[in-house]
Amino acid sequence: MSQQFTNIYQNHYDKVYRLCLGYVNGDEALAKDLVQDTFIKVWEHLDQFKQKSSIGTWIYRITVNTCLLFIRKQKKGKFNESDILNSLENTTEEKIIQENRLQQMYACIQQLKETDRIIILLVLEGVSQKEIADITGHSHQNIRVLVHRIKEKLSKCVSHGI
Repeated sequence: MSQQFTNIYQNHYDKVYRLCLGYVNGDEALAKDLVQDTFIKVWEHLDQFKQKSSIGTWIYRITVNTCLLFIRKQKKGKFNESDILNSLENTTEEKIIQENRLQQMYACIQQLKETDRIIILLVLEGVSQKEIADITGHSHQNIRVLVHRIKEKLSKCVSHGI
């Protein structure tokens, strides 16, 4: 089982990390902690995986649940913006602008309802709409409509500022 887990970890780490990063407003250290919690759960429950879905879908489900549990434990989930600004001090102006846009996008994503946030983070990760439907329990058609509406909300949020 350890070689199987090693393969799973190597194949899914980056995707799980990026998904966690979206939940914690770009906080890399916190995202890494959530990734570690996710893979501990994968390790502990790997023998219970029934292959009713792909291993990736199963891991995404664990990741989403791990992140949501963490967020629920936090009162408001506010993050220290000064840490973000300090990390940008030695970068070029263009990179600063890009980082600010990215942080603005994360902030807009954080304002979405829980289900919408799950859906858009999976879309950003490149997960197919069919697989998102499987993960969230929505119909494929409903996911298509929701993705369109979520993208509109995010576009308005990012273009008008927070």
